[in-house]
Amino acid sequence: MSYCRQEGKDRVIFVTKEDHETPSNAELVADDPTDPYEEQGLILPNGDINWNCPCLGGMASGPCGSQFKEAFSCFHYSKEEVKGSECIDHFRNMQECMQRYPELYPQEADKDESATPSDSAALTSESDSTAVTSAVSSDSTSPTDDQTTS
Repeated sequence: MSYCRQEGKDRVIFVTKEDHETPSNAELVADDPTDPYEEQGLILPNGDINWNCPCLGGMASGPCGSQFKEAFSCFHYSKEEVKGSECIDHFRNMQECMQRYPELYPQEADKDESATPSDSAALTSESDSTAVTSAVSSDSTSPTDDQTTS
């Protein structure tokens, strides 16, 4: 037996196996043009931050979401001469949180370091072999006539 109940703004629908076997007759509702979070961008018309903006890349909802929101809000609403200068502690807290989840928030330095050792080893061995090659070639070549006359 399927049924529906309202929980706050959400409607919870329980269905049976038989309900799933029949094609749906649900009608899609068009987007609400008055929805304050729909297609608004980062800053809403009233000046608030739109935490649902895809431009934030999910940062506001991850494990460090509250720290991100505190830091970002502090910066956004900052009235200081140097914007955000009073927010250093909030950004430090966010950074410390992100360091606890390196698999979710890889640091740029980590990305660079992972590529650097093999690249630098290749460059070192290449430059060493180039130096050896040039030393061998200069020793093994016979002087030209111009070089012997000087």
